Amino acid sequence: MTEPLIFELSSPGRTGAHLPALDVPPAPLPDGFVRADLPLPEVSEVDVVRHFTHLSALNFSVDTVFYPLGSCTMKYNPKINDAVAGLPGFARIHPYQDESTVQGALRLLYELQQQLAEIAGMANATLQPAAGAHGELTGVLMIRAYHVARGDTRRKKIIVPDSAHGTNPATAAMVGYSVVTVKADAQGNVDRDALRAVLDDTVAGLMITNPSTLGLFDQHIEEVNAMVHEAGGLVYGDGANMNALLGICKPGELGFDILHFNLHKTFTVPHGGGGPGACGTTVVAALEPFLPAPVVAKQGERYTLDDDRPQTIGRVRAFYGNFANLARGYAYIRSMGAQGLREVSENAVLNANYISEKLRGAYDLPYSRGCYHEVVFSGRRQAKGGVRTLDIAKRLIDFGIHPPTIYFPLVVEEAIMIEPTETESRETLDRFCEVMLQIADEAQTNPEMVRSAPHHTPVLRLDETTAARKPDLRWGG
Repeated sequence: MTEPLIFELSSPGRTGAHLPALDVPPAPLPDGFVRADLPLPEVSEVDVVRHFTHLSALNFSVDTVFYPLGSCTMKYNPKINDAVAGLPGFARIHPYQDESTVQGALRLLYELQQQLAEIAGMANATLQPAAGAHGELTGVLMIRAYHVARGDTRRKKIIVPDSAHGTNPATAAMVGYSVVTVKADAQGNVDRDALRAVLDDTVAGLMITNPSTLGLFDQHIEEVNAMVHEAGGLVYGDGANMNALLGICKPGELGFDILHFNLHKTFTVPHGGGGPGACGTTVVAALEPFLPAPVVAKQGERYTLDDDRPQTIGRVRAFYGNFANLARGYAYIRSMGAQGLREVSENAVLNANYISEKLRGAYDLPYSRGCYHEVVFSGRRQAKGGVRTLDIAKRLIDFGIHPPTIYFPLVVEEAIMIEPTETESRETLDRFCEVMLQIADEAQTNPEMVRSAPHHTPVLRLDETTAARKPDLRWGG
């Protein structure tokens, strides 16, 4: 049954609001701004509340269902983070207040910079970027500034492996670099021969996601980074998958020069629904002069916004990050501690490998070595029988499970990218695997059941291409 729209609940003369009598003379509304033909629903307050509360319960969220969205680390958000972000001294301040009135907020930012730099094995960090891709842009702008400051203007290329996040080549192009793609070898690592062939004195740097979108840790990452350094380039680490490495491995010790963290992935800041995200971009000492200004600094016992940075790339955001979400990430790091963060990654890797072993007999596994934070299967076996990866994802909805990422990474045919995170119990993982095995069986014995899914949702399968290109945003009763 289709969920009734708020307009369909309308009854003439019914109202949900009573405005007080005017205490000023009425004034005419300006011409051109009033629509006489705007039909608004006439409903009571209780009808409105019940309607939208019911609609909200139909949404899938990490608080209500298993949400194994690969590459996006949709993990549970501890509610203590919200409590910290809602403290009056954090929630009721203005970003342009005088420094003397926001010392607590500046201390939080300063300590979060230090914590992220320590976790990454870097020297310092900026919290200005609004989210991950913005952090990438900030990092690549610093790469360019570094080379320009040295008078090295020949470097016009950025190398990007084919297993990287899709934002990496887009970011490089936005900064004005041409993008050179290198493929993965048979084990899912960067092909070192292919990398060697494109390294020369025109390369500004390498952008690499490690662990990669294949869920794999590059087995030759130190050698790869050394090759780039020998050619005079810098190495940018996309830290979107750092949920696999916390407390275990510091990218700075592997030869990375820059690394960004998505706090909305790794550090339990709410994620999805369009944001806002939060990001910290960390750098080695040689790149500190180029950090966006202002940098949160400590002078004696006071915290300040340091604008006196002659080589800075400038401000990359009007305000200093999405502060409430930076506070959430800070609360998570402080509450977990060093040992807790390490256990996060250990359990995230354990959960992903558990799913890998449980499902490898039913779905193809393009790279069969141990995975890290996520496992990437292929639905090509099912596709040969007429059941596509999209069908499998839709069928999962019938079981109250949010579908994983599909058709990404692009290098895997009919990709199914599953990231369980560390917050899920073995019971949850077992049920997910049982459902996936049932769907694999249905793909053989009752393929139409899978192809026509979902069957139990208010809106059944949509023509997604048409919905995206020709959205119907108006109610027509």
